[in-house]
Parts: sequence; C-alpha cells; structure tokens
Amino acid sequence: MLIAMRKYIAALILICFQGLSAQVQFEAKVSKQTLGLNERLRIDFIMNEDGDNFTPPSFEGFRVVGGPSQQVSQTWINGRATFNKSYIYILLPQQRGTLTIKQATIEIKGQTYKTAPIKINVTAPIDESKDPSSPDYVPSGGIHLIAEISNTNPYLNQPITVVYKLYVSNNVSVRNWKEIDSPKFNDFWSQNIDIKNLVVENGKYNGEDYRYVVLRKTVLYPQKSGKLTIEPLSLDIVVDQPTNRRDIFGRVQFVTGNKTVSAGSKVINVKALPEAGKPQDFTGAVGKFNFVVKPSKTELRHGESLDLDISVSGNGNLKLFTLPKPIVPSALEMYDPVHSEQVTTPLSGMQGKIADKYTIIPQYQGNYTIKGLTFSYFDLSTKTYKTITSNDIVIKVLDGPTSSDSSVAATPGATTNKQAVKSTNQFRFIALKTQLHSTHKEDFFGSGLFYTLLFLPFLFIPIIILAKKKKEAIDSDVVGNKRKMSNRLAKKYLSEAKKQINNKEPFYIALEKALHNFLKAKLHIETSEMSKDKIREILLDRNARPETIDDFINLTENCEFARYAPYSSVAIQQDFDKAVTVISELEKQI
Repeated sequence: MLIAMRKYIAALILICFQGLSAQVQFEAKVSKQTLGLNERLRIDFIMNEDGDNFTPPSFEGFRVVGGPSQQVSQTWINGRATFNKSYIYILLPQQRGTLTIKQATIEIKGQTYKTAPIKINVTAPIDESKDPSSPDYVPSGGIHLIAEISNTNPYLNQPITVVYKLYVSNNVSVRNWKEIDSPKFNDFWSQNIDIKNLVVENGKYNGEDYRYVVLRKTVLYPQKSGKLTIEPLSLDIVVDQPTNRRDIFGRVQFVTGNKTVSAGSKVINVKALPEAGKPQDFTGAVGKFNFVVKPSKTELRHGESLDLDISVSGNGNLKLFTLPKPIVPSALEMYDPVHSEQVTTPLSGMQGKIADKYTIIPQYQGNYTIKGLTFSYFDLSTKTYKTITSNDIVIKVLDGPTSSDSSVAATPGATTNKQAVKSTNQFRFIALKTQLHSTHKEDFFGSGLFYTLLFLPFLFIPIIILAKKKKEAIDSDVVGNKRKMSNRLAKKYLSEAKKQINNKEPFYIALEKALHNFLKAKLHIETSEMSKDKIREILLDRNARPETIDDFINLTENCEFARYAPYSSVAIQQDFDKAVTVISELEKQI
C-alpha cells in the first residue's frame, strides 16, 4: 500500500512538472543595461513555442544597425522535446539618458504574448571594443573629430571661436554622418556661422597626412567669469575601412560599419574684467568702439520735432550692452527710443553699429541745453578702460508759448509752472464726450435656435442604440472577426513582402506570414494545424485544383529554405509573382 502511494505521488509530481514546463514563455533579454553612446546593444526576443505575427517595438532613441536575424533550436532529451526561437537585433543609441525599449508582441496558439519593457541607461562615449565578434565592435582608427578653440583664457565678453573639424585618413572612406549630440554653450552668447558648402582639404593630424572638412564654426562671448564647460559635439559616421582580406582579383576588401566620434568637452577659463579704473557708467562694452551723439537739427519752431541719434560702432560685443540715455530739460518732451542694429558676426566677432533714435518735441520757446553723454568700454588691445564724452547740444526754439520761469525750464530735469495747453495742428485734445447708441438684440431663450439645440440630442438616441447593437453583433462573431483579422494580416504581409523584395530574409519572412494568414482566414485552422497533409486534405474538400494545391505547398517550402540558402533577385521576384497568382487562384476555387 505504501509503495503504491509513493508511485502515485511521484506520478502526480511528474505530471505537475510537465504542466509547468509546457507553459508558454516569451521574453526579451539585452546584452547590457548600461552602455556608452558609442556602444552597440544586442537584444534577443526569445520564445519556447513557435508563433506568428511577431511585432518588434519601435526602438525609440535607438537605430537598428543589425537584424532582425533568427535562431531556432530544438532538442530531444529522454523523450522530452524543447524548442527555442529568437529574434535578434543590434541597436545603436542615438542620445544619452534613460531610454525604454517597449513591448514586443507575438501570437502563439491563438493568444497574444508581450515582453516586459526594459530600461537602458546610455552614458557618454567610452573606449571602444577591440573584439571583432562583439556587437560593440566598429571599425577603428583613421577618423578624428577636433574642436579648435581660438582662446581658452579670454576676458569676460571677449569673443572666442570654436571650429569643429573632421579628420579622415587617406585609406578610410566616409559615406555619411549624423549629429547625435549637439554642443551646448551654457553661460555663453553664441552665434553659428553658416557653411554653405563643405570643402575637403588636405592637412596634418599628429604628423600624418589626413583629409579634413570644417563642419561647424561658432563665435562665443562668455557671460560670466570662472571655468565654463563647452559640451561636446558627437557624430555617428558610416565608415568603409580596409581589411587584411582580398578578393579573387587581389583587391582589398572593405568592411562597413558605424563609428561614433566625439570632440570631447572643453573647459574655458574666463577672466573677470579688472576693477581698477572701472568707470561708474560702464555697462559691459568690451572691444574697440566709436561713440557719436548727433541731433537732426538744433533750431526749430514750436510744434516741430527733432531726432537725437546715439550710436556706437566698431568691433566688440555690440548686442550685449546698453547705450547711455540722454537727460533733457523738462521743457523738452522726449519719447522712448527706436533701437536699430546693423551688426554682422564673422569669425573674428561682432562688428557694425547699434543706435537709439529719440524723438524730442519742445513745449516752449527758448534755448535748451542737452548735456554731453559719456560712453565707457574695456579696450582689449590695451587692457584698459576708455571713456568717450560727447559735446553739449544747444537746442533753439524760435517761437511758441513762453514759460513763466524760463531759467528753470532750461535746466535738465526741472519742472515748470502749469499753463493751459493750446491745440496745435500736430496734436489734438482727447474727446471728453461721446454719443452712445442703444442696440436691440433678440433674447436667446425661447428662440428657434434655443429649441433646436435643446431637442437635437434626443434625435441621436435611436442612432446610438442601433449602432451599439450592430457593434455587439459584430463583436460576438468571434470566428468571423478572426477570419477578417487573418485576411487583413495576409494582405498586410503580402504588401510588406513587396516592400522587402530587395532584402531576401525579411521578404521570405513576410511572404510566409502572408501565406499562413491566408489559410487561417479561408480554412479556419490555426498555424499549429498547418501540416502538408492537412492543408491538402482541406483544400481538396473545398474543390481546389490539385496543381494549385501543389503550387501553394511548394511555395511555403521555398519560404523555409530560401532564408538560409543563396537566392537571386530573379528567383525572389518569381516567388512573389507566384504567391500572388496562387492566392488569387485559391480565392476563386474555394
């Protein structure tokens, strides 16, 4: 009795273990979860049962540089079968930070399975792998990205230039590049200089002959003192690099790959402007300038106006300081200025002219003095402060009302006694009275529009009920919906096969999926039931012609073998045309 009980328990445990081991598994595994911007990531989507309609994630933040490739293994141990299938991708990160690889999906035995999302931490570029078998391996050497800086120890607001050059060895070919990390100029005022045409030039790098091209030129003005960091420029480059192998004609064979290069971070040590001798009116101008204050006229009549131009011209940080503001007597009314800039920014820094134009209107007749203005700047050539002072300007108003205290009115900032303001041709008084007109408007409540909007929602109730019943009837038709879905998928994958007609492996994967989904839609069978004998038996029962059935089965066999054997573009086109013909014939016959 005890022995029988033990056998029963052992058999029960064995059955439970087999049940657990038969559970469908679908998961994603990555080669690493932290990698540099110039490293490659391998991701495997692994399943223990064969499935259909595999859909990879979108791989946002990555670029697919390898795959998809498939690996299938099947073993028998002690009468027990194990099956594993993998879809493999090689990815290149496009940006730094935490990136998420979203879910992949697949259909296995009529059910949809999904992988769990995976978070990947992408850091700055690191030393590259030297192992050719590693997914991180890319062609090395012969390519360098350099940031040339004109001055690493400038004064505050002194211009410096950053020129990015890509050096390429004479035995390496570069097809294309893509900017994956832009330089950041925090605490700098920056201006990019347009490069219309890239010109390849010959030069030296570490004493060796190289070709180089200037990719970017930028003028920078540091806005604070101390150590400032320029974030690097990084590029992803498609490289053709020679190998040690030769073809049958003795020509060197090239290997193509992607290489990430970075100019590296640069530290700029910015010196503060000296405090000794700094003028009180200094507003941050650094360079070499001329300062001009010029009125449009100095004699005018009452009611006329004059323009006062204050301008600074020369070389320096023209856009980064303010012009001095004039102080005029209270008898002169001054309006806010109109600011204008005529500034260009070549590689040497800003140059041109900035100006403020003030409009001034006198209120009384008399002579008025506008005191001279001062403008101070730091001269980089002499490393000293310089101040330019303009002359006083005397404005003569020939006629008009007189002030009760002309001596006070002529003093800048002084006030005058109030007098009645007379209307002139240039200015008119503000109107103190207006005429109001009553408006008659029909009330919305009780109007035709009111009742239309009130009852209109009730008219949609029967339509909503009918639409809901129709949807419920469609949803309840499980078999019909499954057929429609398979039919749509067959058309989708047939279209995908046409797009991939120049890529052998993706073409035959899509073509095989199209054939399987066509059978699922027409014969109401699952992928697991699709044996050759079963397909032949069902198609014969549906009155399909034997020669059409043979063509269909031969085509599915071609899809299996062609992925792993050499195939010409002509054969691929013939298989696609044959698939279209066979599917069309079966549509008519069954």
